[in-house]
Amino acid sequence: MALHQRPGPRTDRTNGSDAAPHTGTSADPAGQAAAGSAALARTAATARLLTALTFLWAFGDKTFGWGYATPAGKGWADGGSPTRGFLSGVSAGPLEDVFHSWAGAAWADWLFMLGLLGIGAALASGLALRATAVAGTLMMALMWAAEWPPARHLSDGAPSMSTNPLVDYHVLYAALLVVLAVLGAGRTWGLGRWWERQPVVRRHGWLR
Repeated sequence: MALHQRPGPRTDRTNGSDAAPHTGTSADPAGQAAAGSAALARTAATARLLTALTFLWAFGDKTFGWGYATPAGKGWADGGSPTRGFLSGVSAGPLEDVFHSWAGAAWADWLFMLGLLGIGAALASGLALRATAVAGTLMMALMWAAEWPPARHLSDGAPSMSTNPLVDYHVLYAALLVVLAVLGAGRTWGLGRWWERQPVVRRHGWLR
């Protein structure tokens, strides 16, 4: 017959006092760091999804004419051009004539719409955020150049009504895309972790 002795309470003592247990909660520095990291990840994921909705909404409105920026019946699916109205209306900056020549061109329409869809889908899924940041920054740079905030007056002499000669919402969108890529925002509420484990992505870090 085996005899089992009930062990008494185990106490670790240091200098005659009970050692405080390490609970790993937010009361200690490690717990606080973990809680802060989780909060940052969720915040970045929320910003990523909201930005994705911005691009996907623009794609949908310009494709189907939902009656906001694009009137009903004037969408891309109805034979309208997503670039003609905006680029033909460029009235300031050194690239004014260049943008006018691009307005309504089929290649410009396709590149612009595929850019909106691709950036929006990548942000929504959390895939390839580094490449997305590069593509999005290029798109925002072109749109910034088309609006040309540094101009005080338009080409016809009218006031440009620019509120800031350097930093406008295009610059902020580009900066946000870069921040989301640096933070790896696709790993939370997205497919980023799965994507980073793929062999081709492991070999080519710029695809992350």
